[in-house]
Amino acid sequence: MRALFGTAGNPDNFALAGFKKSRDMPLWLKGKGLDAYEYQCGKGVNVGEETAREIGRQAALAGITLSLHAPYFVNPANPDPESQEKTAGYVLAACRVARWMGAGRVVVHTGALQKRTRQEAMATAKGCFAMLRRRCDDEGFGDILLCPETMGKLNQLGDLEEVLELSTVCEGLLPCVDFGHLYARSLGALEGMEETAGMLDRMEAVLGLEKAQGFHSHFSMIEFTPKGGEAKHLTFDQTDFGPDYHPLCRELARRGWGPTVICESAGTQDVDALAMKKQYLTDLENG
Repeated sequence: MRALFGTAGNPDNFALAGFKKSRDMPLWLKGKGLDAYEYQCGKGVNVGEETAREIGRQAALAGITLSLHAPYFVNPANPDPESQEKTAGYVLAACRVARWMGAGRVVVHTGALQKRTRQEAMATAKGCFAMLRRRCDDEGFGDILLCPETMGKLNQLGDLEEVLELSTVCEGLLPCVDFGHLYARSLGALEGMEETAGMLDRMEAVLGLEKAQGFHSHFSMIEFTPKGGEAKHLTFDQTDFGPDYHPLCRELARRGWGPTVICESAGTQDVDALAMKKQYLTDLENG
């Protein structure tokens, strides 16, 4: 079981090479030596069926594994019935596009606290994810995993424990562990070999080995502020903040785990994802 590495959306080099359409991304990524592509619907689900199916065809030809990010503005932690229905609509629309593409995973934000306690927000989010899973199953999307994501801002639901708890609400949920977000919300504490091993150990303890070893992941270096947590995504060349990617690559190789690791660097997703993949393969070879 080997880890897959790829990009969130289209990096700057894609446009610099003269490409404009996402349907060209899978073959371009294959040429770069990458394995995965996460299509971004963060600002809304606006892609048409023809385009989505063509991206899926190209990904199948290139051997690129697809996932999709649902709109950023969903809020499963909001108890308002209208908000819950809107969240369901956005997630169902994302799953519909994922089906057209052949993507097997849809990443979903966990929501904002909105001046509620974390316990209150968690109770609402757990109910919402159970509802989302039922609605997706009813619409024929039972084989598409919903991936609640760890979040980087302190006023958001979504530390590691919360996301692991959400991921055990029912079947068909798989955590999206964003190591940059966890680093930022911990104000730099969650970084390094010991901390990385501890996070993976915790995932295995809660989820079981079979589920944990194939988790979904985002990775980037992230600037944070003491009061808010996540401020902005950086590139691997911007080293004032972390997290360092080497510990994750070493631990994945040592354990033989095979998650999908999507790089969310600021414009250099392809370069940084390939750096991670090369390090991971080196660590595999070195045992």
